[in-house]
Amino acid sequence: MANPHRLPRTVLPRRYALTLTPHLGAATFDGHVDIDVEVAAPTAEVVLNAIELEIEQAWVTVGATRHEVTVTLDEDTERATLALSEPLPAGGAVVSLRFRGFLNDKLRGFYRSTFTDDHGVERVIATTQFEATDARRAFPCWDEPDFKARFAITLHLDDDLHAVSNASIESDEVLDGQRRVRFAETMTMSTYLVAFIVGPLEVTEPVDVAGTPLRLLCPPGKLHLTEFGLDVAEFSLSYLADYFDIPYPGDSMDLVAIPDFAFGAMENLGCVTFRETLLLADPEQATQGELQNVVDVIAHELAHMWFGDLVTMKWWNGIWLNEAFATFMELKVTDAFRPEWERWVSFGLARSTAFDTDALQTTRPIEYPVVSPADAEGMFDVLTYEKGAAVVRMLEQYLGEEEFRAGIRKYMANHQYGNTETTDLWDAIEEASGEPVRRIMDSWIFQGGFPIVSVEALEDGTVLRLAQERFQYLHDDVDTTRWAIPLQLRYALTSGEVVSTTALLDGDELELRLPAPVEWVVANADGHGFYRVHTSAPLREALVAQAQTVLSDVERYGLVDDTWASVLAGSTSTDDFLALADGFSGETDVSVWRRLLAGLDQIDRLVEGEARAALQARVRTLVRPALERLGWDERPDDTDRDRELRGALIGALANLGADPDARRRVADLFDRYCADFDTIIAKFQDGDTPQEELRFLYALAEVRDPEQMARVLDLAMTPAVRTQNAPFLIGSCIANRDNGSQAWRLVHERWDEMNERFPSNSIVRMLSGIRSVADPVLAADIEGFTAEHPVPQAKQTLQQHLERMWVSVRLKERTPST
Repeated sequence: MANPHRLPRTVLPRRYALTLTPHLGAATFDGHVDIDVEVAAPTAEVVLNAIELEIEQAWVTVGATRHEVTVTLDEDTERATLALSEPLPAGGAVVSLRFRGFLNDKLRGFYRSTFTDDHGVERVIATTQFEATDARRAFPCWDEPDFKARFAITLHLDDDLHAVSNASIESDEVLDGQRRVRFAETMTMSTYLVAFIVGPLEVTEPVDVAGTPLRLLCPPGKLHLTEFGLDVAEFSLSYLADYFDIPYPGDSMDLVAIPDFAFGAMENLGCVTFRETLLLADPEQATQGELQNVVDVIAHELAHMWFGDLVTMKWWNGIWLNEAFATFMELKVTDAFRPEWERWVSFGLARSTAFDTDALQTTRPIEYPVVSPADAEGMFDVLTYEKGAAVVRMLEQYLGEEEFRAGIRKYMANHQYGNTETTDLWDAIEEASGEPVRRIMDSWIFQGGFPIVSVEALEDGTVLRLAQERFQYLHDDVDTTRWAIPLQLRYALTSGEVVSTTALLDGDELELRLPAPVEWVVANADGHGFYRVHTSAPLREALVAQAQTVLSDVERYGLVDDTWASVLAGSTSTDDFLALADGFSGETDVSVWRRLLAGLDQIDRLVEGEARAALQARVRTLVRPALERLGWDERPDDTDRDRELRGALIGALANLGADPDARRRVADLFDRYCADFDTIIAKFQDGDTPQEELRFLYALAEVRDPEQMARVLDLAMTPAVRTQNAPFLIGSCIANRDNGSQAWRLVHERWDEMNERFPSNSIVRMLSGIRSVADPVLAADIEGFTAEHPVPQAKQTLQQHLERMWVSVRLKERTPST
């Protein structure tokens, strides 16, 4: 049976001449589009996508002959069918449509974003967000990724506004009291990458990057926050053009900060849109983590100019490759831009979130069949981005960076301006490297989950036995899923020799014969493999005893992360995790500390009374010496990561450790910075930078007083909190240790209102807060409610949240709570 969400291939678009006039005050727009098409076979109907549009007139022209048509709209399949009285002949034709639409407030399609200027006047920006299937809300089109075409866009606007689109401005003229801005024709590309923006924007002077003019646009009054983003974009464009060995494929590059934006950013060719907090920043006020987010996201979106825009997946089942590879490239760019941030180490934190979902029975393969627009929307999750990037990095490190890049360059050169399947990439890398890449990667892409590799020494330590099985938090039966695992090993022999090697574990087990007995083994050397490790007791004890000297930062992170995962799976106790943590009192890396503290925080949610007091004492013993070594106050030789670590340790000592001195010092700092709870709200509403606004907004989710939590939840449902942020605030409140049930009641009572107000892709992100719920009564209520109130655009992600919630409940049942 044909997929009702796929268009027929009888008529193919080649070029769109699109003219739009947005009316910002009325929140409407009208437009006209002439689409050059190729009729592949004679047909009496033309079928394309359109939804939430009023098509006023349509016709088809063949040569000098105009054919009138009858238009039928189908909301269920989001299609417009143009019926002709006689078939069109094969060959060229022009499909013309006049239409009207509404500038919605749902942050998708052609929508309106608002802000208040320095004079207290609300201003409107008309902007776009088309991925995955929302171009059809702005103009009738063939809205599937493999219907690539060129776009010539013209915008009519008031004289005091600014307009940008995917290409440079070709002409800008006054016409009937308005300006008419014509943009140059784009390269061949997919509809989801089209963008056009009209509004009161300020623009930086262009920076020349190898012939490409680079600019940044933002709402008025924020130009002083653009320098850092421009520096990052200039570096990224140069780095990426060199990496791919292909010049940037567009003729201009504009980065645009949008006040209301449902995603983090969007890779529209030449017109990349961002949340303000991910583009505008003051390096003197932002934290290292906030600046890293800016670099990551800019690099990610610019990587898409090649991997996604120039070479595009054929259908949405392949979106993982676009996003995974862009995530992989963002890490490479950020690591090159600021090596001292140790970006590959901190990536462990993101990889852990992917492990956490992929250890569930309700996980999914990275690539799976996509049928409907709702299915496509559900692809944008942690498995697509973080797991995808992790397995790409694993392959790169196994093959070697130069061999891997040679394969990427071959892939890009062979498929530029075209559409591909995932296997096209593996074949190109396999040809360049000579390794069985497709066989290896198919096992990671087309089946869900991941392995745990067990390591033990046999025959007096001269044989290493490595075996694999699937790792899951909850499981009833033995799972026979197996992977082709590219192992990177490092081990020490009793002879004193330290050996680094690779191996492919492509079956149940593998044995390596050694020239001398083994002393210790690192089975995921450098931490690039997407697998967990269980080392036999003797080897593990030897490794832990020397962790600070023989393990790198990322390897120590992996040791802690693997141990905590085994706690969640029930094979290790919380007491064993605490014993491991005790051995890390000399730890100096912030990523390792964050993983330790995350585990301690989750244990803190499980205990009360004397058990909690004992845990607090243990945290104080662990954290206080580390903080004293680092110092409470900033030092001249501090690195960015030192400063980040200091903040993490102070917070842990005051909160998890309930240390009186730390709490007094933190209270003094707070009093100097914020007088009270109302000051936090005021600073959120009037922050000096986008980062400061969010810092104070999400701090509200941490309140312990129920009355203050009630105020926070009320605030989240008002226009004072943008709809792009409110779901994340509520989700954080659900995860609040003391007031999570209060936040859940809000969701329960105002569910319909939330679904009406908030962007559809944010609802399941809001519900991610339930993963921390450990109370069985509340968990049962949540499961019952969500069974009756589904999230159609993210069914599987919701099921993952629910299963992970029950993992927390089971952990609480296994942990003495008092």
